[in-house]
Parts: sequence; C-alpha cells; structure tokens
Amino acid sequence: MRTKLSQFDYTLPSELIAKYPTDSRDGSRLMVIHKETGEIEHKLFKDLIDYYDSGDCMIFNNTKVFPARLYGKKEKTGARIEVFLLRELNKTTRLWDVLVDPARKIRVGNKLYFTDEEDNEVLVAEVVDNTTSRGRTIRFFYDGDDVEFYSELTKLGNTPLPKYIDRPAEDLDKERYQTLFAKEIGAVAAPTAGLHFSRELIKRFEIKGIELAEITLHVGLGTFRNIEVEDLSKHKMDAEYFNVGSEAVEKVNKAKADKRRICGVGTTSMRSIESSVSATGYLKESQGWTNKFIFPPFQFTIANSMITNMHLPKSSLLIMACAFGGQDLIMDAYQVAIKEKYRFFSYGDAMLII
Repeated sequence: MRTKLSQFDYTLPSELIAKYPTDSRDGSRLMVIHKETGEIEHKLFKDLIDYYDSGDCMIFNNTKVFPARLYGKKEKTGARIEVFLLRELNKTTRLWDVLVDPARKIRVGNKLYFTDEEDNEVLVAEVVDNTTSRGRTIRFFYDGDDVEFYSELTKLGNTPLPKYIDRPAEDLDKERYQTLFAKEIGAVAAPTAGLHFSRELIKRFEIKGIELAEITLHVGLGTFRNIEVEDLSKHKMDAEYFNVGSEAVEKVNKAKADKRRICGVGTTSMRSIESSVSATGYLKESQGWTNKFIFPPFQFTIANSMITNMHLPKSSLLIMACAFGGQDLIMDAYQVAIKEKYRFFSYGDAMLII
C-alpha cells in the first residue's frame, strides 16, 4: 500500500504559531511520546535529562545559519527586491543560487544594488540566469577578498526567519535562531530542535555522563519545499550537504554497541545519520550530498529516540516524525498538542519520541 501525502494533513489554529522564542531556551514545553505504549506526557524541555543516563548519546547538528535574506533595489526603477541566498555556486566568481521576490520584476541582465542603513551602496549583483519560476543565479561584483566579502554579506543580511513567523527579524533573532552548537556556516534555516538546549542543560548532560556528538547538515529550503505529489515514493528531496566525522562515529557506535539510548536531535540529524549507515548497521564516516527522503514505512538504523519540533502539515519533517513514531500515534499527538495549546513550528515547543 502506497503512503499518501493527504494522510499527513491537519488544521492548525494560526494563534498557535510561535512568533517569538520562549524567555529561556529550555523553558519551552516538551511532549514525551512513548512509542511502545502510546503514553503521552507533558513536561518542560529542561526535564529531558530525566530520560537519559550515563553512556547514552545525543546527536546534534552543528550547522550555523548565515543571514541569507537581503533587501536590494533594482537598477533604474529602484523597486525593492528581496533576495534569499540559497547556495554559493562558485567562490571565485561569487556566483549564487538565490530566490527573488517579486520574481516577475527580475530578468537576466538586471543589476541589483544593496545598500547599508545610510543608503550607501555596498554590493552590486547582476542576474545571470533564470533557474526556476522564483529562482535566479546572480553574480556579485566585489573587489575585496573573501573575508571582506562575507563580512559585507553578514552586515547587509537579515536572519532568515521562515515566512510563517510573519514579522521582521529583530536583534534577538541573531542569537535565538542559532543553536549553541552552531559552528559550520552554511544553513539558510536553523535545525530548530537544537534551539531548546541551554548552556545549563548541556552542562547537566555532560555531568551526567551523556555523550554529545556533533554532525553537520546545512539546512536548505528544500527541506521545507511543498510536496506536490500524492504518492510519496515519487517525491524528490533537494540535496543538502552533510558531514559525519570520526569523533561522532566513535561516540555513537560505542553507545550502539552498549545498547544505550541514542537520540537524534532534529530531523536534520536523523537524515544525516541515516545517510551514513555501514553495511553492518553502524554509523560510518561520510560527507557529501544527501537527498534522502524518509517516509513510512522506514526502518531506522542508528537512533532509537528523537527530539523534534511541531511541524507544518504535509511537510517532509512531519512525515519523518511519523515514520519514526508511528503515523497514527504522531498524528493523534498533534491533535493533543492543539488541544493543549502547544506552540508550533520553528520557535515552538518540542516533542521527544522514545
């Protein structure tokens, strides 16, 4: 029997979409779902430590979000254009894949001007290709070195909050839309399950003897792109860069050999480790691009628990959570979350599936 997209739909009251993070990272709510019994508990995120013991392992995505949303002006008309940086294609020629809005106003050959708060011209780019209905390839003109160029991009750019948050990025987002593990620059969206970990909670995990392993997956917009086919076996994910290094492999495989609890923190961590499985069923060193789409039924190999946020209807993220926790149980849990007024999406509350 084929798995259908329509099985993962639900109706969410708009007031449950979190517009801001909680005052403290670990102050969000935590729904704990027990796969075997179907029991659902309501906790705070700081209670997460009660479910893990010495020798267990948590796997974090240490990707770092860069300020990918720029606002520029079109030559001659001065029309305001939003440019969302997706991926650098060529460092030497400063060629980038981007999304532009409004797309209908931009043609190949158009120049875009990016200015600072005093309206001084800082960067100029030219549209060199139309790649999709909204996408473009642009080339930045800049005479300085790479360090200076990325410094200018960082100053001009805004935190790329998802559109459903429906407010301009603020200073607080520069910190709170990054995890405390963020090191490797390259994501255009945060691995949101990791946003809940505070310094205090991380220290408590370390004191308790719980291993913290880091991998990298640079989250792209493809993770959030609408699925447009009813038969999920026909959906193609956009590829995202990932890296699973030797240190993470050693920690995870020791926990697996000792039959300990292993937790994938977020769907991006889960995609990375499930893209890096050896023939013997253990984690292996790996890097490259993954377009793995996880949907029911799926046999998970590495992690036996998972932390994730509450996701959009019919999204690849919700579908993966259902593959891990069981479709009926997770979809029922979403109805409980709505009834209990959990906060949803990137800045929302979390779910532990064990």
